[in-house]
Amino acid sequence: MRGEMVREFVRRLRRKSDRNDRRRQKRKLTLAASAAVMAASPGAVQYGAAAPDFSTQIAQMKVDATQTRVHASDLTSSETMKEALAEEEGVRLTVYRDVAGYSTVGVGHLVLPEDNLRVGDTITYEQALEFLEQDLKKAEAGVQRLVGDLPIYQHEFDALVDLVYNVGEGNVSERESPKLNAAIASADYEGIAEELHYHHAAGAKANGLVYRSERRQAIFMEAAYDDPRPVEIAVAGNLST
Repeated sequence: MRGEMVREFVRRLRRKSDRNDRRRQKRKLTLAASAAVMAASPGAVQYGAAAPDFSTQIAQMKVDATQTRVHASDLTSSETMKEALAEEEGVRLTVYRDVAGYSTVGVGHLVLPEDNLRVGDTITYEQALEFLEQDLKKAEAGVQRLVGDLPIYQHEFDALVDLVYNVGEGNVSERESPKLNAAIASADYEGIAEELHYHHAAGAKANGLVYRSERRQAIFMEAAYDDPRPVEIAVAGNLST
């Protein structure tokens, strides 16, 4: 993990995730209690086929996408992927121009007219988190359109989200990425992994994108989210990346 701003962003990201986990757990417990009440109620039989199938809903919530490939529409980015994305994109609270000249802020968020931001303006960590969630929803929808009915693991979904987040949905279209789309159409998971490399920005090869591609492929193939960049030992003996 690189930089204090990234570390602070990840801390806030984890706190938000913990709050969401507690809310989800509370909903699950409420649903389980409702199912128990329905099962014990004599009147439940009268509902017949129209009765809410709480047991089915509970079973669906227990599907572990790290062990079973599921439809992409059932998935969202994992918290581990969000942290990896923050590491790769970096975190900037002041609007700047990226290598292509676009106004950017937060975790690689391209500033939109409705954001009412200009180069030099600053945002809060909370706004950066909101931008990340907004952009992830777009990337996730792009992945769902890309893979269609192909079932995928959580880590495979995460890697594809990183790809779409990084290069944009247009660059993974059948026209721009025919081999990737062909691999998806034939359910060739190894072939998909081979097509996750994108190394150029503004027409030049970027070492950062080389490492990011390696990481993306490792996530897809092995669920390995660690940063592949070499760790250097500073003169003072501290580890740095």
